[in-house]
Amino acid sequence: MAIDVVDQVLDLFPGETIYVYHEIVHNRHVVGRFRDRGVVFVESVEEPPAGALLVFSAHGIPPRVRERAVERGLQPIDATCPLVTKVHSEAIRYARQGYQILLIGHRNHQEVIGTSGEAPGVTQVVESPADIAGLKIDDPERVVYLTQTTLSTDDAGVIIEALKAAFPGIKAPPSEDICYATTNRQHAVRQLAPEADLVLVVGSTNSSNSVRLTEIAENVGTAARLIDDAGGLQDEWFGEGVGTVLVTAGASAPEDLVAGVCRTIVERFGATIETRDVFDEDVEFALPGNLRRVMKDRGLPNADRRIRVQKPVVTEALYGAVPLTVEGR
Repeated sequence: MAIDVVDQVLDLFPGETIYVYHEIVHNRHVVGRFRDRGVVFVESVEEPPAGALLVFSAHGIPPRVRERAVERGLQPIDATCPLVTKVHSEAIRYARQGYQILLIGHRNHQEVIGTSGEAPGVTQVVESPADIAGLKIDDPERVVYLTQTTLSTDDAGVIIEALKAAFPGIKAPPSEDICYATTNRQHAVRQLAPEADLVLVVGSTNSSNSVRLTEIAENVGTAARLIDDAGGLQDEWFGEGVGTVLVTAGASAPEDLVAGVCRTIVERFGATIETRDVFDEDVEFALPGNLRRVMKDRGLPNADRRIRVQKPVVTEALYGAVPLTVEGR
């Protein structure tokens, strides 16, 4: 959805320089392709000139960043993932109700920084069970845990169980915080990796959910490699004993990169492709509200259209987890 927002902005405002706060998603190819189209990525809202269009990345931002953008006269367009926004809303609501918030996630990840910023005075980050001993809790009956959306469900589960043991009265969020795209891929890898001799995850090293997929494969006993694209494939990975390869991808990996990996394996090793449909994904999101307002202010059509995130129909492979049988190896 966030990628589509930047595409829309580029098409709707030709000739204008589009700025994006942080990488729109954690994928090297996506960011590179947008740079090639003139998008400027910034790490501070002080960088764009007054009046510029500034897109906030999918990971979410602290309120102070949004406020400063408005102060500077920028035109902000919020491409925060709606599932991240859900966690932000939970943090605000529980803080108002007098809860302390234990945010399970990676302390320096942009999503965690953004969520923590919604209730900084009552939020503590928990990266592992070892952090629990150092928490400062005022009332164990007024504590709630929230999670980063791209965590491993396995790792999060270990921390949640440790928190429940330490604080039996801890409250859970009303629904799962880890996003469906992350969860579906993790379940697919957990289910199919035992059938494979090697798991290839297409995604960038700074993509939390991509890294988690490699860890899950290794946790079930299958060797796993994280690669940006087909150029990362190494022949020595396909040695004796490797007859079946499972290919999956991080949530923000472009489909053509996954297809390229599969094509390369087919061409190099004579592999055949077997597609496994583990989950169907068909979700719709509205365009960000401030993008709709900008479009309406400029008299542009289709401001109220919805973005459909649907599992694509492909012929060469490649959504979720797809085993490749490498014949004769």
